[in-house]
Amino acid sequence: MESQSPLRNYKLGKTLGHGSFGKVKIADHIGTGHKVAIKILNRRRMRSPDMEEKVRREIKICRLFVHPHVIRLYEVIETQTDIYVVMEYVMRGELFDYIVEKGRLQENEARGFFQQIIAALEYCHRNMVVHRDLKPENLLLDSQGNVKVADFGLSNIMRDGHFLKTSCGSPNYAAPEVVSGKLYAGPEVDIWSCGVILYALLCGALPFDDENIPNLFKKIKTGMYTLPSHLSPGARDLIPRLLVVDPMKRITTSEIRQHPWFKVNLPRYLAVTPPNAMEHLRKPDEEIVKEVIRMGFDMSQLIESLQNRIQNDATVTYYLLLDNRSPISTGYLGAEFQESMDSCFTGPYPEVKTHATSLRGSLLPHNSRKKQWIVGLQSPAHPREIMTQVLGALQGLNVRWKKIGHYNMKCLLSQYPKSVTMNANHYIDGTKVLPPPYVVKFEMQLYKTSDVQYLLDLQRLSGPVFLFLDFCAFFMMRLDVT
Repeated sequence: MESQSPLRNYKLGKTLGHGSFGKVKIADHIGTGHKVAIKILNRRRMRSPDMEEKVRREIKICRLFVHPHVIRLYEVIETQTDIYVVMEYVMRGELFDYIVEKGRLQENEARGFFQQIIAALEYCHRNMVVHRDLKPENLLLDSQGNVKVADFGLSNIMRDGHFLKTSCGSPNYAAPEVVSGKLYAGPEVDIWSCGVILYALLCGALPFDDENIPNLFKKIKTGMYTLPSHLSPGARDLIPRLLVVDPMKRITTSEIRQHPWFKVNLPRYLAVTPPNAMEHLRKPDEEIVKEVIRMGFDMSQLIESLQNRIQNDATVTYYLLLDNRSPISTGYLGAEFQESMDSCFTGPYPEVKTHATSLRGSLLPHNSRKKQWIVGLQSPAHPREIMTQVLGALQGLNVRWKKIGHYNMKCLLSQYPKSVTMNANHYIDGTKVLPPPYVVKFEMQLYKTSDVQYLLDLQRLSGPVFLFLDFCAFFMMRLDVT
């Protein structure tokens, strides 16, 4: 029997470009007729299994982001030889070419682009994704002239260790801590790149440029550049605050939002802070669901897949229809974040405590000090007390675990789809059967970060991303370490 093509739902068109690991082609989604761009990544060219695994894991996470100024990632298809990344298609090309064609932009136009970039950047930072390769070549323009940030999470993974060895990375936009090899990977590196981009928009040139790479790095590391006299006072104030050599003193996205120059003519839909990807959860769009059903998909399977964030033909069709119907002003989040957080957990659970604990309290913002990125849950409690609470929470959520080291274990969560628990009438040849459950495997490790603090880290190894995130939300609510 002849195997089906992995791209059976798409009609491939011309090649849009080539990269280190493959090429990008335009295609038509057969079911909806909407155009997409398909990035074809060759596994053999990825040099190492570790890099391939990082690319695969990161693009699956990025697929879940929905923002009007971030390129939409609809689907990831894997074969033995290639990884196909199906993305939103934008027709007007790179912001880089636009700058080359027009030279320096009028201030209002440059500000409009910058506002959209910062809004997209803030959204991704709030969802713990750092780009690390922001430049006009990675900023695309749609048919309406709106910016779309491309390659979030993909570009930084694909450039690791090859910053100057491939055509993909550009040191002109890199922060001092990056070119110094300090391996700093926080939001501040993107802020610096935004400063370079804003300078390029307003001046038609780069603040740091030299054909000699050591000289270029010296300029970047010392912050040596000149502000042209034609810049307005507001721009002359903002750019130096973006291009601060010390990353800890560099302006943040929230501070950029409060800057007078940034706030001029700020569109209404960009005036609000972008939510976290797990906030503002609502129901899927009923009209789009009806349209997908009319195309022959099963409604219960579609709803179940949307609720559990499962990628399949029905959900890809749903998101394509949703994105091509909705104007930019509809807001930050699409329907994939619009369902209840408990949609993946169908069984009864004991009442959870609602008071804040020291473990959960560390996740809340502290206005009195600068926010730091902490990946995990912090607690000053004794390790034995922490692990007692952890094991109790895991047991209450029907998670199995296996100890693999001191304060380190592998865990397995097995969850049947919602439709199975509600209506378990599944038969094959008259025999009642159950479909396989969704399975998430993850690892848990307790670290000591200081004399008085311990950090509990959870890392997903395999399984649906959002099922894991939903578990983490319920898991945190059950912890009561004081």
